Parts: sequence; C-alpha cells; structure tokens
Amino acid sequence: MQKALKWLDAKKVTYEFHNYKESGIDKATLQTWLEHFPTDKLINTKGTSYRALTDAEKASITSKTKAIALMIKNPSLIKRPVWDLGGGKFFLGWDEKALSEMI
Repeated sequence: MQKALKWLDAKKVTYEFHNYKESGIDKATLQTWLEHFPTDKLINTKGTSYRALTDAEKASITSKTKAIALMIKNPSLIKRPVWDLGGGKFFLGWDEKALSEMI
C-alpha cells in the first residue's frame, strides 16, 4: 500500500483512501468488486489471514455470498489495493506500468 500511496502522491493524483482493514467494508462494495474480479483473486489466498481459515471456510469462497460474509468479518482477507478508477473501471493489486496507462 505504501508504494501505491507514494506513487499517487508523486504523480499528484487526487485520490480517496479507504482503509477497509480499519474501517471495514460494506456488502454493496464487495458485490461491485465481485462483478469485476473472481473471488479467488479478490481474496488474498497467499496471506496469513487466508491460511488461518478452516478448510470449510476456504472451500466456501467459491460462493459469492459466503465469500462476502467472510470478507466483511475479516477484511484482512481482501487483496490490496483495489483501485476504483471511475466509470466502472477497477484494478486489483499493484502494477505501476499498468496503472500508469490507466490513470
């Protein structure tokens, strides 16, 4: 996240940062994101929060409803950053080259 925020500041891009790890995330936002990203991409399956899930919880991420409930309960599962570029365009993760072409 720090790289992304420093990059935005250096480019003088106006942005709004929502720290969903601290402030939480709502169901509607997650539903929108899941229209653009598969659950296995939006959920950080390489993170410690994911590894701490039970096998049943891990298996449940194939269901959007259950995945949303898990992400609301534990926002640390969500891969960061999620970029809302406006106009219905979203980007997941950090890729300076790809983002430079979009912003």
